[in-house]
Amino acid sequence: MEQLKLQGCGTALITPFKNEEVDYTAFEKLVQFQIEAGVHFLVPLGTTGETPCLMDKERIEILQIAKANAKGRPVMVGVGTNSLVMTRNNIDVLAPYDPDAFLVVTPYYNKPSQDGLISYFTAVADFAPKPVVLYNVPGRTGVNISAETTLRLAEHPNIIAVKEASGNYDQISKIIARAPEGFSVLCGNDDETLSLMATGAAGVISVASNIVPRDLVEMTEAMLANDLPKARPIHHRLFDLFKNCFVESNPIPAKAALHLMGMIENELRLPLVPAQESTMQLMEKTLKDLGIL
Repeated sequence: MEQLKLQGCGTALITPFKNEEVDYTAFEKLVQFQIEAGVHFLVPLGTTGETPCLMDKERIEILQIAKANAKGRPVMVGVGTNSLVMTRNNIDVLAPYDPDAFLVVTPYYNKPSQDGLISYFTAVADFAPKPVVLYNVPGRTGVNISAETTLRLAEHPNIIAVKEASGNYDQISKIIARAPEGFSVLCGNDDETLSLMATGAAGVISVASNIVPRDLVEMTEAMLANDLPKARPIHHRLFDLFKNCFVESNPIPAKAALHLMGMIENELRLPLVPAQESTMQLMEKTLKDLGIL
């Protein structure tokens, strides 16, 4: 079987809520918005999707909607927890609904050693019936996957990529340079996409593409074609959006923007709350500067 290749722009989809329930109608429209813009793959049920606050039945329906509207694009779902038992349980819950890959975040709060990370991710990859993508986001989890650990895990036949959101260029560059054939590095921070793809990253799992999917598609396709003169102005035009999507905890600003665009209610699940007024004003200005409002 040909190995799944993830590249270009994948959108870390938000989960819309309305009256404390998942707004499945709005979610389907969001997925269609992404597909019409040409995104290369979809990533529901990640951090951006507030997945820790979702019930199993909600996660199943979200995956089903994403698959039904993906038009053949890969759909990668977040399943990682800080417990091997629970991560395996999440895989068992979602595997029957045919995701194309599993995104597995570094265990949070436990603060495992590098040996612990190797054992954990190896156990997940041995168990998973579809390819596994590592997710390194130490700012959220409290632990970093070192370059050496990532490269050891990259040798596992069922681990095909890493979403790198460490912000550590030295580390990520080492992984790109030394990774085995077929292993991809995906950028986890929008503002680093241009520089990391110039270094050899395969693409981005983007928050900003919830808002401007076509622009991120154009930028990543330009970088894959080594067309830096085309990609560079897109990066500069979107740079404020990239930064402003993180002035509060993700996905608070992104949801504020999508609400201003009339696509969703400005609702989150506790412990997250809607954007402060200053953030709403900032996102409104950002969207106006981009000609979206």
